[in-house]
Amino acid sequence: MKEILVLFYSRDRSVREMAHLIARGVESVPNVTARLRTVPEVSRVCESVESEIPDEGAPYAELSDLESCAGLALGSPSYFGNMAAPMKHFWDGTTPLWIRGALAGKPAALFTASGTQHGGQETTLISMMMPLLHHGMMILGLPYSEPELAATASGGTPYGASRVSGIQNDRELSVEERKLCLALGRRLASTALKLSD
Repeated sequence: MKEILVLFYSRDRSVREMAHLIARGVESVPNVTARLRTVPEVSRVCESVESEIPDEGAPYAELSDLESCAGLALGSPSYFGNMAAPMKHFWDGTTPLWIRGALAGKPAALFTASGTQHGGQETTLISMMMPLLHHGMMILGLPYSEPELAATASGGTPYGASRVSGIQNDRELSVEERKLCLALGRRLASTALKLSD
């Protein structure tokens, strides 16, 4: 079995729901499984630390999760057109993997959510690509052969899956957003299998 790491940060449900859909898409491909992981908050107080185990949801990611995976789906909300600070903080600590080239050649895909249609989704996806490209990972997007990509009036971008969750985070995932999350997971899993051959 090949394992895809679905690594995300979500302060609320918007990115977390996408992560679960992408994991379902991954696991719809035979011989591939998904591992859901998150990252801890970054404290505004230097003396404050998070518990080593989150109170609920996915466990915190470790560098070994990245090293052992066959592929990576990386997700973060869009904060002013950029990935969230906790996710950036996590990637800033991956230098030991970079030195060894541990992620080079692995496929990766991205996903994000924003409160508004023009909330910086594409720049957020690009900001998440940067550390992955430095690690030598192969970035997968969503091709326009996915009909929902051209038809959606909500989330969806060729750079990765996205959703518009509403200013109050009160919008449900649209049908197109759901289908694109599943498609991204399938595409990542299929590519990881092909590359492992």
